[in-house]
Amino acid sequence: MTATSITELSDINVPDAELVARAANLVPLVREFAAQGSEARRVAPEVVTALEGAGLFRMLVPKRYGGMGASLRTAVEVTKEISRGDGSTGWVTTLMMVGTGFASTFSEQAQEEVFGSNPLAKVAGTFSPGSKSERVDGGYLISGRWPYSSGSFAADWATLGVLLDGDDPMALALIPAEAWTIEPTWFVAGMKGTGSDTIVVEDHFVPEHRVQRLSNMLTSNFLSPYKDDRMANVAFNAVAAAILIAPQIGLARHALEITLAKLPGKPVAYTMYSNAKDSPTHQLAVAKAASNLHMSELLLNRMCLDIDTAADAGEKLDLPTRARIRNDTGVIAELIGQAIDALMTANGAGSFAEANVLNQIWRDSEIAARHAFVTPEIGKEAYGRVLMGLEPTINL
Repeated sequence: MTATSITELSDINVPDAELVARAANLVPLVREFAAQGSEARRVAPEVVTALEGAGLFRMLVPKRYGGMGASLRTAVEVTKEISRGDGSTGWVTTLMMVGTGFASTFSEQAQEEVFGSNPLAKVAGTFSPGSKSERVDGGYLISGRWPYSSGSFAADWATLGVLLDGDDPMALALIPAEAWTIEPTWFVAGMKGTGSDTIVVEDHFVPEHRVQRLSNMLTSNFLSPYKDDRMANVAFNAVAAAILIAPQIGLARHALEITLAKLPGKPVAYTMYSNAKDSPTHQLAVAKAASNLHMSELLLNRMCLDIDTAADAGEKLDLPTRARIRNDTGVIAELIGQAIDALMTANGAGSFAEANVLNQIWRDSEIAARHAFVTPEIGKEAYGRVLMGLEPTINL
């Protein structure tokens, strides 16, 4: 590797400090409205407005449409910071960020319809296919129910999974917000404020130019004619995996932050330790949590480096790398789960009080870890099959 290429690699792997600072500066506001968002089952309007004003939903939108054109590494660092404020807000931010970014990979006509008249357009989405799609002149007539549509309450558009005709049926279609209603279905223990309700669409016409076959997106063969855009070259599923695990790291950062602020001087009940900082049991728990967090950060940084480096070079990620990224996503979820569990135990049963922020962090992490893209066993199976020379049984 030449000295020049080493410098370029370093630039890719360093997040944009100014954009990350924007997110960090919003953490107090995010925390102020976190409880309100959970109660209302959607991120507070004041927070959505602030996120939009900071440009965080447009992180991955190309600069030609007024976006940031940021690297994935920068996007996940921003996500971690917002999630350090509140898990639900971080989840909505990251999914809206990536959904809006991928809208710039559709056909030129579709991009213009989304961003041309509204450069601030926000795009939500879900991959699960709806119940009906009928081929008609010029496009498709779409109907169905799309659950788990996080952030749909604040979206102007959504990319929804649809089943089309032919041997390659799975596709994503761009649907404007006026075409759907929202059915309240997201009543869960954690991530309450994500508004991950069900989008309902009845006989909406989707023109052909607003549809992309998923098989092409998985291989980075997007419809966009702007092939120099970073988003037009990224590995679709790899980006989805990386962006979905980033909130977990933000949650763990917050849990460790609370622990280090409150635990050291807390007496350990039924022991001789008047300060937990003197207790080896608590020292080990904090060390384990911090180490797991650090390992998770390193794994996610490597994922971003692989994805960003390939995208900037206009190259496709090879199958073993995509399989490893899917595997590492689940490994991070396991590491973070263990870290937060250790901190909950170290802080004692009071951590589970409804009024305790640690309780909220724990519940948010447990819910986020159950996303289908994150399931550790499925990722390990896929990676193991590829390493053993077999074809994966899931889309990578």
